[in-house]
Amino acid sequence: MRGSILGKIFNTPNRVLKKSVELEREIRDDLENEKPVKEVKEYWKTLGPGLTTGAADDDPSGIATYSQMGASRGFDLIWLSLFSFPLMGAIQEMCARIGLTTGVGLATNIKRHFSKKILYICTLLLLFANVFNIGADLGAMAKGAQLIFPGIEFAFLVLGFAALSLGLQIFIPYKKYSKYLKYLALVLFAYVFSAFSVVTNWGEVFKHLVVPIISFSKDEIILICAAFGTTISPYLFFWQTSQEVEEQILKGEETEKARRTLNTNENIHKMRIDVWSGMFFSNLIMFFIIATSAAVLFGSGITNIATAADAALALKPFAGNFAFTLFAIGIVGVGLLAIPILAGSVSYAMSEAFNWKEGLYRKLKQATAFYGVIIIAMILGIVLNFIGLDPIKTLIYSAVLNGIISPVILFFIVQISASEKIMGDFKNKRLTNIIGWLTVGLLFAVSLTAVIFILR
Repeated sequence: MRGSILGKIFNTPNRVLKKSVELEREIRDDLENEKPVKEVKEYWKTLGPGLTTGAADDDPSGIATYSQMGASRGFDLIWLSLFSFPLMGAIQEMCARIGLTTGVGLATNIKRHFSKKILYICTLLLLFANVFNIGADLGAMAKGAQLIFPGIEFAFLVLGFAALSLGLQIFIPYKKYSKYLKYLALVLFAYVFSAFSVVTNWGEVFKHLVVPIISFSKDEIILICAAFGTTISPYLFFWQTSQEVEEQILKGEETEKARRTLNTNENIHKMRIDVWSGMFFSNLIMFFIIATSAAVLFGSGITNIATAADAALALKPFAGNFAFTLFAIGIVGVGLLAIPILAGSVSYAMSEAFNWKEGLYRKLKQATAFYGVIIIAMILGIVLNFIGLDPIKTLIYSAVLNGIISPVILFFIVQISASEKIMGDFKNKRLTNIIGWLTVGLLFAVSLTAVIFILR
């Protein structure tokens, strides 16, 4: 009798633990079977190249550009975050559709259907533009990290971030690497939190969002050119197309013929969800960075921002440590996302242009030229940080180069994606064509005006 009682006493914790585990499993299963939870999980699975491409658009150079827009013009130019969304979404959807439908990258399509000489010129210009961007981003990341860890040397941080980015691209399998990029995109929510941590007149913000204000001054035109240069950039075109191809290869569609014939309406539908979600996210972050900078910096008389780190530092006395820290973390996090995409996009373009084996799914020894371009671009980006190049000039050079290249590449993108011969049933609809050609004309006009102003 006594032994039975003792047995029950000592078995009680075990029974409680067992019941707790069973209850936890039941709750977890119930949650997973809840419709909203299942829908969120399915939505997250749908996101991929579109999300990472959109997030990479808000790289440290972009953060500096948006911060300068807010600091120098207040809320006046925040309408650009809304205006550029449909343009950016339509163009990136074309790029993704080209990759899914043809089974090859953008450079390969241009080479097959248009002039090789123009492709070679654009690819070399893309290399220079991306190197400037990589250099500016590495420097911004190092400065951003120093805001939190001031004791670490600038040179050590630049080299460290470059080595980390290279290591991830070269030695991590694409399946894991693509997931890393996807989760890293969430770092950009730091700018949403920072916007709500400062006092902002949201009535004024939304008024300027829907009512465009533009003065056509030299500085403003250059800022607008820089904004378009960082939101509708050539490196995003090449990356988006090639990543759609990489995703197809990941699913086992290893030959070009298989990738072309196995594309479906369902694939296109999922791609559109991914792309438009990514571009919305990109422009949302642009909106919040401009709003924060305008509310805090412009409102405090600080109208000149040279780098993203300058923006974070300028926020500290007025917005406090929370907004300052979030801004600094965002610079480093999105830099780790953007730099591999900058280097990778030019490598895809050059490898396809010159018939080299390419793809992040390949190992280093299988695509030495492809990875060689990535390494050289990174090395040149590192060098730019030690030759005394002014950060604002770096941004301007990069924006102007992007402004020159973008309309040319966009011309080919619209032509290819509108061609029934190339795209079949997945060619552009009429509205997409209209938006595409309007974007080509707009970027050409803005970049030409900016070049004229800069040369004066």
